[in-house]
Amino acid sequence: LSKEFSSASSTTTVGTITSRVTRNGDAVMEKDLLNHEDLAGDRGMVDDIFDETYREKEGPKPPMIYVWRNIILMSLLHLGAIFGLVLIPSAKIQTLAWAVLCFLVSALGITAGSHRLWSHRSYKATLPLRIFLTIANSVAFQNDIYEWVRDHRVHHKFSETDADPHNAMRGFFFSHIGWLLVRKHPDVIEKGQKLDLSDIKADKVVMFQRRYYKPSVVLLCFTLPTVVPWYFWDESIIISFFIPAILRYTIGLNATWLVNSAAHMFGNRPYDQNINPRENPLVSLGALGEGFHNYHHTFPYDYSTSEFGWRFNLTTAFIDLMCLLGLASDRKKVSKEVILARKMRTGDGSHKSG
Repeated sequence: LSKEFSSASSTTTVGTITSRVTRNGDAVMEKDLLNHEDLAGDRGMVDDIFDETYREKEGPKPPMIYVWRNIILMSLLHLGAIFGLVLIPSAKIQTLAWAVLCFLVSALGITAGSHRLWSHRSYKATLPLRIFLTIANSVAFQNDIYEWVRDHRVHHKFSETDADPHNAMRGFFFSHIGWLLVRKHPDVIEKGQKLDLSDIKADKVVMFQRRYYKPSVVLLCFTLPTVVPWYFWDESIIISFFIPAILRYTIGLNATWLVNSAAHMFGNRPYDQNINPRENPLVSLGALGEGFHNYHHTFPYDYSTSEFGWRFNLTTAFIDLMCLLGLASDRKKVSKEVILARKMRTGDGSHKSG
């Protein structure tokens, strides 16, 4: 395993790959010897690499305990979003543009922030960028960064098992929203407590957000999106609240949830047919590039979560722009040789047809 460093683009590429080729007549078997732990170690972590040793406990599953507060709040939120949809024809164009901007900022707080930066450490960000992504993350209101990272690392390490917070083997509804409406499986809690989150605890920006998360959400997710249209272009307070705040927030939630549900069920598996996550371009469109999910679970350390650069991947374009501006660096990228070898070894063959 060798690495190539490019200071010009501040990108770390997993370069040459050692391959073992066995020929049997016309059949060719190529096995890449890419060492995931070496790559993960380069980021100083291995807790987002799938744990082959985990075994689900035998016997009956624990009873499902409903969290009625969450059920009621999520129901009211979605009813409010439907009302927001009805109000769209009455809204000013500036209000709709503001809602789109709020959505994009909040989405980057999740995709470029809590996901690619903090959960996977797939690139490095300067203090100003970390502050921006933390603010954007509070606009998104999907749990504070610390909790988001903990749940996401557990999801990768124990994907599609009882220890996966949104285990897709329990069905579309559960992996989409149901996991938030019931108590966590005991294995999720147990494994989450054993993760090494020292890197997150050491980030003062993240821990500051954790301390003041509730007021930050009230201010950034609901108050600011509502006040701006009402104050600056005299939009009605009802429209200002239900479109840029409630509807935008609900769409942001569902875009993220589709990565957990649809991208684990619908699509092809060109990189690894032995895992559940799929390539889903529609999810990528809505989630700013997070729908290339078979790739992402095969190579979780790649900053782009895809081999196709900016295609359907606004988050990758954003990170590249931040590198150009000197606000980000050290992007981790898997080489084309490694990707091709993995496709040949474990893919479903769909890459041959594009």
